[in-house]
Amino acid sequence: MAAVGDYETVLPFQAVGVEPFIPGNEVAEMRQVLQRLAATHAVVFLMERWFEELRELVDELNDTFPVSIIPIPDQRGSWGVGVRNIKKSVEQAVGMDIFSVQS
Repeated sequence: MAAVGDYETVLPFQAVGVEPFIPGNEVAEMRQVLQRLAATHAVVFLMERWFEELRELVDELNDTFPVSIIPIPDQRGSWGVGVRNIKKSVEQAVGMDIFSVQS
């Protein structure tokens, strides 16, 4: 497993044996790191704002490699990306939005 993000976000993952990666803020560098990790790791935790920024690449890597790229919140809190992804996956699997609130 690997965690990709800024120092404050990924450092705690190291305490539980997850390999931290702290690329610069350049999109090209983030893309390279993510591509390399998708080919070599089963699970990659990726900071939410980068997950959103690299959404097309994440989808491509999930289709190409046997990897789960999971969004994680940074120090500023959650953007709700993880919940939206779960909702989307469940909707695709069952054919409807089972999380919608009906009155």
